[in-house]
Amino acid sequence: MKKAISFLLLVIIYLSLVTPVWAVDWSSGCVANVRGVEIVTLKGIECIFSAVLNVITRLAGLAVFVMLIVGGGQYIMSGGDKQATEKARNTLTYAILGLVLVIGSWFILQFIKVFTNVDVTNFVVVP
Repeated sequence: MKKAISFLLLVIIYLSLVTPVWAVDWSSGCVANVRGVEIVTLKGIECIFSAVLNVITRLAGLAVFVMLIVGGGQYIMSGGDKQATEKARNTLTYAILGLVLVIGSWFILQFIKVFTNVDVTNFVVVP
């Protein structure tokens, strides 16, 4: 029963994050119109990469949120049991470590962008 409720909660949270932003804007040069037929170009790789990166970032945020909720629930339900408290503490620690890792990687990319003047956060296929 707990697994079913957890799964349902996860599905509800996931579906609440679905936004039109995930849609790929194919009108921005990702496809070429050749004799009335739309053909995917190399620029389509940029669009696909951007969409995949967007989804991965959102899923990482969702995973951190879920792990914080699970760890907090485990901590509340531990009832003073040292082993259960340690397990909950580890869950919370790893969730926060994951959040720091994701944010830290973004800061590293911004650091590279500022000091090298190369926008590594913008994937561009050079013709």
